[in-house]
Amino acid sequence: MLFTSYEFILFLVIIFLLYYVIPKKYQWMLLLLASYVFYSYAGIKYLLYILVTTISTYLISRQIGELFLSQKQYLKENKEYLSREERKLYKAGIKGKQRKLLILCLVFNFGILGVLKYSDFTINNINSLLDLLRVGKNISPLGFVAPLGISFYTFQSMGYIIDVYRGKYPYEKNIFKFGLFVSFFPQLIQGPISRFDDLKDSLFAKHSFDTRAISFGFYRILWGYFKKLVVADRLLPAVITIVGNPDEYQGVYVLVGMFFYAVDLYADFTGGIDITIGAAEVFGITLKENFERPYFSKSITEYWRRWHITMGTWFKDYIFFPISVSKSMLNLSKKCRKRFGDAIGKRVPVYLATIMVWLTTGIWHGAAWNFVVWGLLNCLVILVSQECIPLYNKFHARFNVGHTFWYRLFQVVRTFWLMSFIRILDCYRDVGTTFRMYGTIFTKWNWNELFGGSLLRLGLSIEDYIVLLVSCLLILYVSLASRSGSFREKLAAKPLIVRYLSYFLLILSILIFGAYGVGYDSSQFIYSQF
Repeated sequence: MLFTSYEFILFLVIIFLLYYVIPKKYQWMLLLLASYVFYSYAGIKYLLYILVTTISTYLISRQIGELFLSQKQYLKENKEYLSREERKLYKAGIKGKQRKLLILCLVFNFGILGVLKYSDFTINNINSLLDLLRVGKNISPLGFVAPLGISFYTFQSMGYIIDVYRGKYPYEKNIFKFGLFVSFFPQLIQGPISRFDDLKDSLFAKHSFDTRAISFGFYRILWGYFKKLVVADRLLPAVITIVGNPDEYQGVYVLVGMFFYAVDLYADFTGGIDITIGAAEVFGITLKENFERPYFSKSITEYWRRWHITMGTWFKDYIFFPISVSKSMLNLSKKCRKRFGDAIGKRVPVYLATIMVWLTTGIWHGAAWNFVVWGLLNCLVILVSQECIPLYNKFHARFNVGHTFWYRLFQVVRTFWLMSFIRILDCYRDVGTTFRMYGTIFTKWNWNELFGGSLLRLGLSIEDYIVLLVSCLLILYVSLASRSGSFREKLAAKPLIVRYLSYFLLILSILIFGAYGVGYDSSQFIYSQF
């Protein structure tokens, strides 16, 4: 059920009306039912996967939690009889049991994700190796179809059980409430990846009809539809035309494709997140923000603190920190310090953990070498930038330009285009084609074609470009206005006529300029494939 479909709008309206009619104590149950109905719309058989993840994670987290409780009770009852060493050994034994349960849950659920999403990628690479070695036999692909949102609900569930294992909060005793946390339908398609302690209070609470909160939510939904239908889906045909015909569209067209895809991806992904957060808000539920004006970033490190924030914090908390401070990593660091000096030794844990994070991030985005290279290129730029910090400091000490508007603008533009160069790996069919297109930027000088009407052969008319330009300027204005506080809060402070006029114009813009309707093949949100 696409967010941009009439079915979803009708579905959301029905659930919204029921939500505030039924007794408040049943509201979360309605959301659970709605979430499974929403999920089953993609196919009843796919419910099995999310149910397996939900049940397995619940049962194992319950066992881990019960071990915490039994440990607490045992130590309390035997406080006078146990020595310090005995208490330490007992706790270590309990921790060992919990660790085995945690590993079992992680291997089982990430194993499901790995088999469904990466088995054919692995098989194809094995077959390529066999062909290279001239071995006659090839392995047939398994042809699994990854269920809707499996990466998102798996990461969210595994984050939960790791937190329970760490003792961050007690396990959820009600399996149905935990099921709602895993399957809450607005965030199921493309995130954000929520943490249980952040979401539980508003997800399971009793909510009264709050006109202000609901109007804020519907406005956020409308803004998301504007980005998706008026900008992203209108621009998408041009992106497909450029990247789908690499032999025809080279040189300057590659740069145009980079720019168009950057705009398209931003409008698509943030539009989807706006719909997600807005849909949750109309039910009184608060989700984490996933974007903070990423195209205003002055470095790639800053960019990734602003783009898909919940995914970045997930990788940082559950992969980067555990790897970088693990016992084996610290031992390796100590050995490197002795052999190569402190400068190298102290970098080893950070660099290896960073490489692992970005390798995993690339693989998470897709089962293709494009995404692996994409992740490693991000990693390379970040590590090189860290090494260049002393040079940056010397430059700023000599040339006092860091505080100027023009230098900050240069940093923003530099980061935007650097990310666009890396991001285009999402689009072309393989790594070789992508790098060949990079080369044509410098070898095929066809800038004059841009001024000969060639942009009108990309599937967009002059009217389309005008709509896109005005729409992007509006998005830019809202982003700039949001730097000093919530734009919706500022709009809510305006006179009633201004607020209702803005709602009316936004709806009118979507209806008139949105890419939808009979004969239109609505594109799925880009991040749904991840």
